[in-house]
Amino acid sequence: MDFLAGCIGGAAGVLVGHPFDTVKVRLQVQSVDKPLYRGTFHCFQSIVRQESMFGLYKGIGSPMMGLTFINAIVFGVQGNTMRLLGRDTPTNQFLAGAAAGTIQCVICCPMELAKTRMQMQGTGEKKSKRKLYKNSLDCLLRIYNREGMRGINRGMVTTLIRETPGFGVYFLAYDVLTRSLGCEPDDPYMIPKLLFAGGMSGIASWLSTYPVDVIKSRLQADGVGGVNQYSGIADCVRQSMKQEGWRVFTRGLTSTLLRAFPVNAATFATVTLFLMYMRDEEEGKDCEPSPSRSLQQQQPQASSL
Repeated sequence: MDFLAGCIGGAAGVLVGHPFDTVKVRLQVQSVDKPLYRGTFHCFQSIVRQESMFGLYKGIGSPMMGLTFINAIVFGVQGNTMRLLGRDTPTNQFLAGAAAGTIQCVICCPMELAKTRMQMQGTGEKKSKRKLYKNSLDCLLRIYNREGMRGINRGMVTTLIRETPGFGVYFLAYDVLTRSLGCEPDDPYMIPKLLFAGGMSGIASWLSTYPVDVIKSRLQADGVGGVNQYSGIADCVRQSMKQEGWRVFTRGLTSTLLRAFPVNAATFATVTLFLMYMRDEEEGKDCEPSPSRSLQQQQPQASSL
């Protein structure tokens, strides 16, 4: 049940947020000496004007393939970890989320590598004269043939540093907010509350680890033109700080937060409502459902695979 719920929630999130992600990546990796974009909205306008609306959806194939499995893994692992920990406490919510974030990196890192490379391809061109990659799968195959498994997992360490605490904050914030807002099944404002809790959880998660995401994007985009600029994480941090100062770690933050709210609102609300519906259907076969059931029993945190 969690697998299907995660898949549906992931697909909803990708469709809503991918254009913002394209803008985020372009802003994070653009040259400081010759910047193409002045800011978030200028980047949006430039991509649409130069590359059409389809430019905002470059690389969407990779997250559409990967995020369905990622969400299934995340919600499944988190729910089962909560069962193993036994008690539903804020600390356990964080630990369960961190465990889920760590495990899903196996899929997340290659997926984001392909997405980043595809998003950078043909920058500023409506029709790319020379396409290095045909699609996300071709991108990964070419990287593997040239660099092996090490190339496929470029940025894995920074992905782990970002995702482990990031998902801990993600599930902790959602649990705290749904409890505070009193999200009950018979509440007429339950859906707006779920959307708000999911959206704010996404924002809290991104704010907690965003500087790491900037470094990850730069490492994964490095070498697109055939020349590697960074020798590793420390070198990337050092060069970025030297050239741009501390502000480099906020590159693309506006578009990220604009994306984070609707994407995570759609994802969490979809998963929670789907699980509620499925469990009501299952219980209806055996007995009359109790009207006094709290939403806490039906949230993703308490679910199992």
